[in-house]
Amino acid sequence: MSVDVYSLPPDLPVPEDDGAADHLVGLELPDLELESSAGIVNVRNFGVIYVYPRSGRPGVPLLPGWDETPGARGCTPQSCAFRDAYADFGVPVAGLSAQSLDDQLEFAERNRMPYPVVSDPERRLGAALRLPTFEIAGLTLYKRITLVAENARIVKVFYPVFPPDANAGEVLTWMRAR
Repeated sequence: MSVDVYSLPPDLPVPEDDGAADHLVGLELPDLELESSAGIVNVRNFGVIYVYPRSGRPGVPLLPGWDETPGARGCTPQSCAFRDAYADFGVPVAGLSAQSLDDQLEFAERNRMPYPVVSDPERRLGAALRLPTFEIAGLTLYKRITLVAENARIVKVFYPVFPPDANAGEVLTWMRAR
């Protein structure tokens, strides 16, 4: 069965706030270089980093239980919303997941991402900041979370993020209200 990775099913389970991001506001982004669709980048150089579990690829089946896992589905719609609003942010934006660089390169090219899509398969950012993760199909993936930073210090955290396709708009609304 082919799945449309660009749309969200109406009955997705809503993730609950488990408190796993309560410690993040006020922390500094680490001096951490990672590979991305735009070459090697340092996470300290971004004003918005949206972290997501894993993007889908047309024609490739979802992981077993993906749609039933709260917060798992919606990485592509979230990324496309950030892409479409990118010019309005006024700060450097990056998307980041634990997927391989090859996956990130394919995703960024297919979706014409104007900002870096970062590969963190060793979850180094997660280790540095104690970002929330979940287990599925033998993989440890990031839970969906968006970090807003000023001068490399986290000033706002969006967690849990739901629905994912509305996250870019929520971030922009918050940034404009400051």
